[in-house]
Amino acid sequence: MAGAAARAALAVTGAGAVAGAEAGTGEGTGLRAGAGTAAGTAPEEPASPAARSGFRGVWIATVLNRDWPSRTGLTADAQRAELLAHLDTAVECRLNAVVLQVRPAADALWPSPYEPWTEFLTGTQGRDPGWDPLGTAVEEAHARGLELHAWFNPYRVANHTDPTRLVAGHPARLHPEWVLPYGGKLYYDPGLPEVRRFTQDAMLDAVRRYDIDAVHWDDYFYPYPVAGEEFADDETYARYGADFPDRASWRRNNTDLLVSEMAVRIKAVKPHVAFGVSPFGVWRNIAEDPEGSDTRAGVATYDDLYADTRKWIREGWIDYVVPQLYWHVGLPAADYATLLPWWDEVVRGTGVGLYIGEALYKAGDPAQPAAWQDPGELSRHLELAAACPAVGGHCFFAALDVAKDPIGAMATVVADHYPTRVRAPGGG
Repeated sequence: MAGAAARAALAVTGAGAVAGAEAGTGEGTGLRAGAGTAAGTAPEEPASPAARSGFRGVWIATVLNRDWPSRTGLTADAQRAELLAHLDTAVECRLNAVVLQVRPAADALWPSPYEPWTEFLTGTQGRDPGWDPLGTAVEEAHARGLELHAWFNPYRVANHTDPTRLVAGHPARLHPEWVLPYGGKLYYDPGLPEVRRFTQDAMLDAVRRYDIDAVHWDDYFYPYPVAGEEFADDETYARYGADFPDRASWRRNNTDLLVSEMAVRIKAVKPHVAFGVSPFGVWRNIAEDPEGSDTRAGVATYDDLYADTRKWIREGWIDYVVPQLYWHVGLPAADYATLLPWWDEVVRGTGVGLYIGEALYKAGDPAQPAAWQDPGELSRHLELAAACPAVGGHCFFAALDVAKDPIGAMATVVADHYPTRVRAPGGG
């Protein structure tokens, strides 16, 4: 999810660049069976109330070794042991799904023919870690009754701007025309059809090869805005944007194509595999659109990330959505209690599953407001969500915070809301 603390601050204040690297995040079939539909087909009704309330997920972020592995260079056995410990912790907390980041930066946590092994395993991009993390994760998650959602980042190439630091043979080095620097990072250009096709191909390799329960994307489409910088896609816009009234409309169409095409392609490969997206929690502010949320966030997915997440729900392109509602109840600029019913209303009747992204990482962080020092804050979130008919569960960011739980916020959630373990809606 984007340098989550920094991004959340940006969203509230509207000032400055998103600092740091990703910290978060971030299924007619609905998980394995049930919630949404793909690419323009008529939506089905949501699953039963019991099934809709059943999603209990946790993100496991691998970028910059945020959650796992704890550091680069561990032995294969040590990496595996740490991964299994996260799965066991999920079971102990009566969760039923893990969302594992398997493509953090144009790389792979499986032996991909398209992209190199991630550096976050061995410390060296392209080096074989000596085992198959994704294959192991799928097998071991399912053995524990957990669904395994494979989390991919479509366009981030590197957390630096030097292409020569990428392994020789990296697609970004073979196709330098695909890559743009921005905000201290490298990104693939979303306006290029060949980039969209390649990133889809790279992700679909994992769909074909592994029994994953879902393809999961986070909130990164066009990058978060950085003050004083422009995303330099002038040449691409000149080539492909003539039929659009402005660059923003063209960019949103590029993101629409990425999502709608991927929806069709996933179902063509494995119809039972779900497709979910975990967007930033504000679609548009009400000041920009009367149908937006009554918020004053400094970032909105529609206006700043060129991601019309509400459209994807209405079109049935995604099976589930996990908006990152990473704010506390009562925050004036982006109140959890305001955004929750907004998303409930957007999703209701569409057949798309709605699971709420929860900022467990803020609980007990001394840099956060007083609300986050209260172990009961997240439990109150789940109480509010129980009154929203479309909300079918929650996903917690992230695994390291579930394991450490410094003030007992996760333990409070479990005690108050998860007295027994239930299977995820898909039953994976």
